[in-house]
Amino acid sequence: MFGSRKKVRYAVVAGGQISQQAFMPGIARTNNSELAALVTGDPVKAHKLAKLYGIKAWTYEQYGDLLKSGEIDAAYVATPNFLHREYTVPALEAGIHVLLEKPMASSVEEAEAIIAAKAKGGAKLMIAYRLHHEPGTVEMITRARNGDFGELRYFSSTFSQNISEKNSRGHNGYWGGPVPDMGAYPLNAVRNLFGQEPTEVHAVGTKTPGRGFNFHDTVAVTLRFEGERVAQFTVSYATAPSESFALVGDKASIHASPCFGFGPKVGISYVEKTGDAEKEHSFYPVEQFGAETQYFSDCILDDREPEADGEEGLFDMRVLAAVERSLETGERVALEPRSRKRRVEPDQALQLKPAKQPSEDEMINIVPQSA
Repeated sequence: MFGSRKKVRYAVVAGGQISQQAFMPGIARTNNSELAALVTGDPVKAHKLAKLYGIKAWTYEQYGDLLKSGEIDAAYVATPNFLHREYTVPALEAGIHVLLEKPMASSVEEAEAIIAAKAKGGAKLMIAYRLHHEPGTVEMITRARNGDFGELRYFSSTFSQNISEKNSRGHNGYWGGPVPDMGAYPLNAVRNLFGQEPTEVHAVGTKTPGRGFNFHDTVAVTLRFEGERVAQFTVSYATAPSESFALVGDKASIHASPCFGFGPKVGISYVEKTGDAEKEHSFYPVEQFGAETQYFSDCILDDREPEADGEEGLFDMRVLAAVERSLETGERVALEPRSRKRRVEPDQALQLKPAKQPSEDEMINIVPQSA
Protein backbone atom coordinates (compact mmCIF):
# COMPACT_ATOMS: atom_id res chain seq x y z
CA MET A 1 0.00 0.00 0.00
CA PHE A 2 2.74 2.45 0.96
CA GLY A 3 5.50 1.31 -1.39
CA SER A 4 8.62 3.40 -0.89
CA ARG A 5 6.69 6.06 1.02
CA LYS A 6 7.16 5.50 4.75
CA LYS A 7 4.96 8.20 6.22
CA VAL A 8 1.27 7.88 7.06
CA ARG A 9 -0.75 10.90 5.88
CA TYR A 10 -3.19 12.18 8.51
CA ALA A 11 -6.27 14.35 8.26
CA VAL A 12 -7.14 16.25 11.43
CA VAL A 13 -10.91 16.18 11.89
CA ALA A 14 -11.85 19.29 13.93
CA GLY A 15 -9.50 22.18 14.56
CA GLY A 16 -10.28 22.75 18.23
CA GLN A 17 -7.93 23.31 21.12
CA ILE A 18 -6.54 19.78 21.45
CA SER A 19 -5.77 19.62 17.72
CA GLN A 20 -4.10 23.02 17.58
CA GLN A 21 -2.34 22.84 20.92
CA ALA A 22 -1.05 19.28 20.85
CA PHE A 23 -1.68 16.99 17.88
CA MET A 24 -0.73 19.28 15.01
CA PRO A 25 2.58 20.44 16.57
CA GLY A 26 3.33 16.97 17.97
CA ILE A 27 3.13 15.02 14.72
CA ALA A 28 6.26 16.84 13.50
CA ARG A 29 8.29 14.92 16.12
CA THR A 30 7.51 11.59 14.41
CA ASN A 31 9.51 10.04 11.59
CA ASN A 32 6.63 8.08 10.08
CA SER A 33 3.66 10.48 10.02
CA GLU A 34 2.71 13.75 8.38
CA LEU A 35 -0.16 16.21 8.31
CA ALA A 36 -2.01 16.16 5.01
CA ALA A 37 -5.44 17.71 5.60
CA LEU A 38 -7.67 19.57 8.01
CA VAL A 39 -11.44 19.17 8.27
CA THR A 40 -13.20 22.16 9.83
CA GLY A 41 -16.36 24.19 9.52
CA ASP A 42 -14.54 27.41 10.39
CA PRO A 43 -13.25 29.30 7.32
CA VAL A 44 -10.79 31.31 9.43
CA LYS A 45 -9.23 28.14 10.84
CA ALA A 46 -9.29 26.59 7.39
CA HIS A 47 -7.33 29.47 5.89
CA LYS A 48 -4.84 30.15 8.69
CA LEU A 49 -4.10 26.58 9.78
CA ALA A 50 -3.82 25.32 6.22
CA LYS A 51 -1.32 28.09 5.49
CA LEU A 52 0.58 27.52 8.74
CA TYR A 53 1.02 23.79 8.14
CA GLY A 54 1.08 23.76 4.35
CA ILE A 55 -1.92 21.45 4.09
CA LYS A 56 -5.31 21.42 2.37
CA ALA A 57 -8.48 22.30 4.28
CA TRP A 58 -11.81 20.57 3.69
CA THR A 59 -15.27 21.38 5.04
CA TYR A 60 -17.38 18.84 6.88
CA GLU A 61 -19.64 18.69 3.84
CA GLN A 62 -16.60 17.60 1.80
CA TYR A 63 -15.61 14.88 4.27
CA GLY A 64 -16.90 12.04 2.11
CA ASP A 65 -14.92 13.36 -0.83
CA LEU A 66 -11.77 13.55 1.32
CA LEU A 67 -12.15 9.92 2.34
CA LYS A 68 -12.26 8.90 -1.32
CA SER A 69 -9.60 11.34 -2.51
CA GLY A 70 -6.53 9.18 -2.03
CA GLU A 71 -4.87 12.09 -0.26
CA ILE A 72 -4.94 10.62 3.26
CA ASP A 73 -4.26 7.28 4.92
CA ALA A 74 -5.56 8.03 8.41
CA ALA A 75 -7.73 10.45 10.35
CA TYR A 76 -7.25 11.92 13.81
CA VAL A 77 -10.82 12.49 15.04
CA ALA A 78 -11.01 15.17 17.75
CA THR A 79 -14.57 16.42 17.44
CA PRO A 80 -16.80 16.77 20.51
CA ASN A 81 -17.60 13.31 21.88
CA PHE A 82 -21.15 13.17 20.56
CA LEU A 83 -19.82 13.54 16.99
CA HIS A 84 -17.20 10.78 17.19
CA ARG A 85 -19.39 8.14 15.59
CA GLU A 86 -20.47 10.46 12.77
CA TYR A 87 -16.91 11.02 11.57
CA THR A 88 -15.26 7.75 12.59
CA VAL A 89 -17.64 5.20 11.08
CA PRO A 90 -17.45 6.55 7.48
CA ALA A 91 -13.66 6.71 7.66
CA LEU A 92 -13.28 3.14 8.89
CA GLU A 93 -15.79 1.83 6.37
CA ALA A 94 -13.82 3.60 3.64
CA GLY A 95 -10.62 1.84 4.75
CA ILE A 96 -9.13 4.95 6.37
CA HIS A 97 -7.34 4.24 9.64
CA VAL A 98 -8.57 6.23 12.66
CA LEU A 99 -6.84 7.58 15.75
CA LEU A 100 -9.86 8.48 17.87
CA GLU A 101 -9.77 10.81 20.85
CA LYS A 102 -11.12 9.48 24.12
CA PRO A 103 -13.70 8.85 25.34
CA MET A 104 -14.50 6.66 22.38
CA ALA A 105 -18.08 7.91 21.91
CA SER A 106 -21.09 9.13 23.88
CA SER A 107 -22.75 5.75 24.43
CA VAL A 108 -21.84 2.08 24.50
CA GLU A 109 -24.01 1.55 21.42
CA GLU A 110 -22.03 4.17 19.49
CA ALA A 111 -18.76 2.56 20.56
CA GLU A 112 -20.00 -0.83 19.36
CA ALA A 113 -21.00 0.72 16.02
CA ILE A 114 -17.47 2.10 15.64
CA ILE A 115 -15.98 -1.34 16.31
CA ALA A 116 -18.36 -2.87 13.77
CA ALA A 117 -17.27 -0.30 11.17
CA LYS A 118 -13.65 -1.20 11.85
CA ALA A 119 -14.42 -4.85 11.18
CA LYS A 120 -16.36 -3.99 8.03
CA GLY A 121 -13.77 -1.70 6.47
CA GLY A 122 -10.62 -3.49 7.57
CA ALA A 123 -8.82 -0.31 8.63
CA LYS A 124 -7.06 0.03 11.97
CA LEU A 125 -8.59 1.80 14.95
CA MET A 126 -6.73 3.14 17.95
CA ILE A 127 -8.14 5.09 20.88
CA ALA A 128 -5.85 7.98 21.77
CA TYR A 129 -4.66 6.91 25.21
CA ARG A 130 -1.44 8.93 24.95
CA LEU A 131 -0.24 7.80 28.39
CA HIS A 132 0.09 4.25 27.09
CA HIS A 133 3.29 5.56 25.47
CA GLU A 134 4.57 7.82 28.27
CA PRO A 135 7.62 6.27 30.00
CA GLY A 136 6.66 6.97 33.63
CA THR A 137 3.14 5.66 33.22
CA VAL A 138 4.31 2.55 31.39
CA GLU A 139 6.86 1.91 34.15
CA MET A 140 4.22 2.13 36.88
CA ILE A 141 1.87 -0.22 35.02
CA THR A 142 4.69 -2.68 34.32
CA ARG A 143 5.90 -2.68 37.92
CA ALA A 144 2.37 -3.09 39.27
CA ARG A 145 1.89 -6.10 36.96
CA ASN A 146 5.23 -7.58 38.06
CA GLY A 147 4.22 -7.41 41.73
CA ASP A 148 6.74 -4.78 42.82
CA PHE A 149 4.15 -3.20 45.14
CA GLY A 150 2.76 -6.51 46.39
CA GLU A 151 -0.91 -7.48 46.30
CA LEU A 152 -2.69 -4.35 45.15
CA ARG A 153 -5.49 -3.23 47.47
CA TYR A 154 -6.75 0.24 46.50
CA PHE A 155 -6.39 3.22 44.20
CA SER A 156 -7.41 6.83 44.82
CA SER A 157 -7.22 9.80 42.46
CA THR A 158 -8.16 13.45 42.05
CA PHE A 159 -8.30 15.22 38.70
CA SER A 160 -9.87 18.65 38.34
CA GLN A 161 -9.74 21.99 36.54
CA ASN A 162 -11.82 25.13 36.16
CA ILE A 163 -13.62 24.94 32.79
CA SER A 164 -15.47 27.79 31.11
CA GLU A 165 -19.16 27.14 30.50
CA LYS A 166 -18.72 28.87 27.12
CA ASN A 167 -16.43 26.09 25.91
CA SER A 168 -18.13 23.14 24.17
CA ARG A 169 -17.24 20.97 27.16
CA GLY A 170 -19.35 23.17 29.40
CA HIS A 171 -22.79 22.72 27.89
CA ASN A 172 -23.10 19.34 26.17
CA GLY A 173 -24.47 17.26 29.01
CA TYR A 174 -22.93 14.32 30.83
CA TRP A 175 -20.96 13.03 27.82
CA GLY A 176 -19.32 16.41 27.37
CA GLY A 177 -18.62 16.79 31.08
CA PRO A 178 -15.88 15.89 33.56
CA VAL A 179 -16.51 12.16 33.98
CA PRO A 180 -16.00 11.07 30.33
CA ASP A 181 -13.43 13.82 29.73
CA MET A 182 -11.24 13.76 32.85
CA GLY A 183 -12.52 10.60 34.52
CA ALA A 184 -11.27 8.55 31.58
CA TYR A 185 -7.73 9.11 32.91
CA PRO A 186 -7.98 7.65 36.43
CA LEU A 187 -10.39 4.99 35.15
CA ASN A 188 -8.01 3.83 32.45
CA ALA A 189 -5.08 4.08 34.83
CA VAL A 190 -6.60 1.84 37.49
CA ARG A 191 -7.87 -0.71 34.97
CA ASN A 192 -4.31 -1.09 33.69
CA LEU A 193 -2.60 -0.88 37.08
CA PHE A 194 -4.91 -3.54 38.54
CA GLY A 195 -4.99 -5.51 35.30
CA GLN A 196 -8.69 -6.03 35.96
CA GLU A 197 -12.10 -4.75 34.97
CA PRO A 198 -14.49 -3.25 37.58
CA THR A 199 -17.55 -5.20 38.68
CA GLU A 200 -19.56 -2.45 40.40
CA VAL A 201 -19.88 1.33 40.11
CA HIS A 202 -21.31 3.95 42.43
CA ALA A 203 -21.21 7.70 41.80
CA VAL A 204 -22.23 10.87 43.64
CA GLY A 205 -22.38 14.21 41.86
CA THR A 206 -22.78 17.84 42.89
CA LYS A 207 -23.54 21.06 41.04
CA THR A 208 -21.64 24.14 42.15
CA PRO A 209 -23.94 27.10 42.97
CA GLY A 210 -23.55 29.93 40.49
CA ARG A 211 -22.10 27.80 37.70
CA GLY A 212 -24.02 27.22 34.47
CA PHE A 213 -23.12 23.64 33.58
CA ASN A 214 -25.92 21.32 32.47
CA PHE A 215 -24.42 18.32 34.30
CA HIS A 216 -22.86 17.45 37.66
CA ASP A 217 -19.66 19.47 37.58
CA THR A 218 -18.00 17.52 40.41
CA VAL A 219 -18.35 13.74 40.64
CA ALA A 220 -16.95 11.14 43.03
CA VAL A 221 -16.82 7.56 41.75
CA THR A 222 -16.21 4.30 43.61
CA LEU A 223 -15.32 1.12 41.74
CA ARG A 224 -15.21 -2.44 43.07
CA PHE A 225 -12.98 -5.10 41.52
CA GLU A 226 -12.64 -8.83 42.03
CA GLY A 227 -10.35 -9.83 44.87
CA GLU A 228 -11.83 -7.20 47.19
CA ARG A 229 -10.00 -4.36 45.49
CA VAL A 230 -11.47 -0.89 45.47
CA ALA A 231 -10.79 2.33 43.55
CA GLN A 232 -12.04 5.87 43.98
CA PHE A 233 -11.63 8.99 41.90
CA THR A 234 -13.06 12.50 41.97
CA VAL A 235 -13.19 14.77 38.93
CA SER A 236 -14.37 18.37 38.61
CA TYR A 237 -14.84 21.19 36.12
CA ALA A 238 -15.35 23.78 38.85
CA THR A 239 -12.27 23.83 41.08
CA ALA A 240 -8.62 24.76 41.09
CA PRO A 241 -6.42 22.36 39.13
CA SER A 242 -5.52 19.12 40.91
CA GLU A 243 -3.90 16.00 39.51
CA SER A 244 -2.66 12.96 41.44
CA PHE A 245 -3.21 9.31 42.21
CA ALA A 246 -2.16 6.84 44.88
CA LEU A 247 -1.80 3.09 44.40
CA VAL A 248 -1.43 0.98 47.53
CA GLY A 249 -0.31 -2.64 47.79
CA ASP A 250 0.66 -4.76 50.77
CA LYS A 251 4.39 -4.24 50.12
CA ALA A 252 4.59 -0.65 48.90
CA SER A 253 2.61 2.37 47.81
CA ILE A 254 3.15 4.96 45.11
CA HIS A 255 1.90 8.52 44.82
CA ALA A 256 2.00 10.02 41.33
CA SER A 257 1.79 13.74 40.51
CA PRO A 258 1.72 15.00 37.83
CA CYS A 259 0.21 11.87 36.38
CA PHE A 260 -2.31 12.72 33.62
CA GLY A 261 -1.16 15.99 32.04
CA PHE A 262 0.96 16.82 29.02
CA GLY A 263 3.13 19.65 27.75
CA PRO A 264 6.75 20.62 27.08
CA LYS A 265 7.39 21.10 30.80
CA VAL A 266 5.24 18.26 32.20
CA GLY A 267 7.15 15.17 33.28
CA ILE A 268 5.28 12.33 34.96
CA SER A 269 6.74 11.40 38.35
CA TYR A 270 5.92 9.20 41.33
CA VAL A 271 7.14 8.59 44.87
CA GLU A 272 7.46 4.99 46.04
CA LYS A 273 7.21 4.21 49.76
CA THR A 274 8.24 0.90 51.30
CA GLY A 275 8.27 0.82 55.10
CA ASP A 276 10.41 3.78 56.18
CA ALA A 277 12.12 4.08 52.80
CA GLU A 278 11.04 6.56 50.15
CA LYS A 279 12.26 6.93 46.56
CA GLU A 280 11.28 9.44 43.90
CA HIS A 281 11.01 8.35 40.25
CA SER A 282 11.05 11.31 37.87
CA PHE A 283 10.77 11.33 34.09
CA TYR A 284 11.66 14.00 31.57
CA PRO A 285 8.81 15.58 29.59
CA VAL A 286 8.14 13.77 26.32
CA GLU A 287 6.04 14.48 23.26
CA GLN A 288 2.95 12.46 24.20
CA PHE A 289 0.82 13.21 21.13
CA GLY A 290 3.67 12.58 18.76
CA ALA A 291 4.45 9.32 20.57
CA GLU A 292 0.95 7.90 20.22
CA THR A 293 0.96 8.90 16.54
CA GLN A 294 4.39 7.34 15.99
CA TYR A 295 3.15 4.10 17.57
CA PHE A 296 -0.10 4.02 15.59
CA SER A 297 1.66 4.75 12.31
CA ASP A 298 4.12 1.93 13.03
CA CYS A 299 1.13 -0.36 13.52
CA ILE A 300 -0.29 0.77 10.17
CA LEU A 301 3.00 0.42 8.31
CA ASP A 302 3.83 -2.95 9.89
CA ASP A 303 0.24 -4.25 9.73
CA ARG A 304 -0.09 -4.76 13.50
CA GLU A 305 -3.15 -4.14 15.63
CA PRO A 306 -2.56 -1.36 18.20
CA GLU A 307 -2.82 -2.16 21.89
CA ALA A 308 -5.33 0.59 22.72
CA ASP A 309 -7.86 -0.80 20.29
CA GLY A 310 -11.64 -0.57 20.16
CA GLU A 311 -12.04 -3.06 22.99
CA GLU A 312 -9.88 -0.92 25.29
CA GLY A 313 -12.07 2.07 24.51
CA LEU A 314 -15.27 0.04 24.90
CA PHE A 315 -14.24 -1.29 28.32
CA ASP A 316 -13.87 2.29 29.56
CA MET A 317 -17.15 3.26 27.89
CA ARG A 318 -19.18 0.65 29.74
CA VAL A 319 -17.90 2.02 33.06
CA LEU A 320 -18.58 5.62 32.05
CA ALA A 321 -22.13 4.62 31.08
CA ALA A 322 -22.56 2.91 34.46
CA VAL A 323 -21.44 6.12 36.21
CA GLU A 324 -24.13 8.00 34.29
CA ARG A 325 -26.78 5.47 35.42
CA SER A 326 -25.60 5.68 39.01
CA LEU A 327 -25.82 9.48 38.97
CA GLU A 328 -29.36 9.24 37.60
CA THR A 329 -30.60 6.60 40.06
CA GLY A 330 -28.38 7.05 43.10
CA GLU A 331 -27.86 3.29 43.09
CA ARG A 332 -24.88 1.00 42.70
CA VAL A 333 -24.61 -0.39 39.19
CA ALA A 334 -23.32 -3.93 38.67
CA LEU A 335 -21.18 -4.70 35.62
CA GLU A 336 -20.94 -8.06 33.91
CA PRO A 337 -17.54 -9.68 34.42
CA ARG A 338 -15.09 -8.88 31.65
CA SER A 339 -11.42 -9.61 31.06
CA ARG A 340 -9.00 -8.09 28.60
CA LYS A 341 -6.06 -10.09 27.30
CA ARG A 342 -4.13 -7.13 25.88
CA ARG A 343 -2.41 -4.68 28.20
CA VAL A 344 0.17 -1.93 27.98
CA GLU A 345 3.59 -3.39 27.14
CA PRO A 346 6.97 -1.92 28.18
CA ASP A 347 8.12 -1.36 24.59
CA GLN A 348 5.20 1.02 23.97
CA ALA A 349 7.02 3.76 25.91
CA LEU A 350 8.55 6.29 23.52
CA GLN A 351 10.82 9.25 24.23
CA LEU A 352 10.23 11.92 21.62
CA LYS A 353 11.38 15.47 22.31
CA PRO A 354 8.41 17.69 23.27
CA ALA A 355 7.08 20.01 20.58
CA LYS A 356 6.51 23.69 21.29
CA GLN A 357 2.82 24.27 22.01
CA PRO A 358 0.89 27.45 21.26
CA SER A 359 -0.80 29.21 24.16
CA GLU A 360 -4.57 29.73 24.25
CA ASP A 361 -4.00 33.29 23.01
CA GLU A 362 -1.99 32.04 20.04
CA MET A 363 -4.55 29.50 18.86
CA ILE A 364 -7.03 30.36 16.12
CA ASN A 365 -10.72 30.91 16.83
CA ILE A 366 -11.03 28.71 19.88
CA VAL A 367 -13.21 29.19 22.94
CA PRO A 368 -10.67 28.73 25.77
CA GLN A 369 -11.28 25.85 28.15
CA SER A 370 -10.08 27.77 31.18
CA ALA A 371 -12.64 29.75 33.16
